[in-house]
Amino acid sequence: MEIQRREFIAAIGSSAAVGLAGCAALGGDDGDGPEISGETLTLTTTTSTYDTGLLDELNAPFEDRYGVTVDTVSQGTGAAIETGRSGDSDVVMVHARSQEDEFMEDGYAINRRDLMFNDFIIIGDPDDPAGISGSDDAVEAFAQIAESESAFVSRGDNSGTHTQELEIWEEAGFEGGEFGEWYQEAGQGMGEVIVQTGQSGGYTLSDRGTYLSMINDTDLEIHVEGPVEDGPEILSNPYGIFAINPGVHDNVNYDLAMAYIGFITSLEGQEIIEEYTVEGEQLFFPEAIAEEPNFQQYVPEDWDGSNSD
Repeated sequence: MEIQRREFIAAIGSSAAVGLAGCAALGGDDGDGPEISGETLTLTTTTSTYDTGLLDELNAPFEDRYGVTVDTVSQGTGAAIETGRSGDSDVVMVHARSQEDEFMEDGYAINRRDLMFNDFIIIGDPDDPAGISGSDDAVEAFAQIAESESAFVSRGDNSGTHTQELEIWEEAGFEGGEFGEWYQEAGQGMGEVIVQTGQSGGYTLSDRGTYLSMINDTDLEIHVEGPVEDGPEILSNPYGIFAINPGVHDNVNYDLAMAYIGFITSLEGQEIIEEYTVEGEQLFFPEAIAEEPNFQQYVPEDWDGSNSD
């Protein structure tokens, strides 16, 4: 995935506005579409999107436009997907494409869209006990952390961050259960893990957005950068959003879910993402609108439709 700041061109903006106008009909103003005013949308999402404050900026204008309420449930990616699997969520926003693809292949999710991206970074104690600072190789940095037996705090919660961390450990030659006492599984969200890492004097893998939102509350430093700052691609961190399939769970609010997806992937929603900063730092980069659309975003990778009737 090429990491770059995207420019929104006028032609794309016009088409996005038309798409959003179609979603606006869901408010029932013309009497032809379903009435959603007064309803509640349940959104399950990652702790990173919630902790950074981005969702407050996205949800408020959507709620005002449609006269609805967005009930945001902050969980790790795995838990957010499982909530959707049980039909207790209308729309899911996460960042682990392998888990998203599996969920779609199982038939529980539809209409997936690329939404935005940032990247992962390896952060740790300023003293850098493993000597990894400035490395451009995340896999080798993990290997050095293990070799030095420096403390490493893992999310340990099947989140998108945890999924990516395990992929890096696998590339470094480590499988689950092969770690020593230096490896700690927190089973917590990113904010709590950053606090725990600071207490341990070790390292963790963090999404850049959560780290930047907490930069005034932690002494941890970035030791290995991700692709946003020209680091390795293995630290890329794309986010997707999809609706829960009403054909599987007829209780979900599909109309409102699609209105929400339409809004945050529209020009207006993408500009909110583009302009959202903390301490002058941009936390997320919009990805739904591009000069050359990625049509493969709508289906799982290698999807051939052979398991559909």
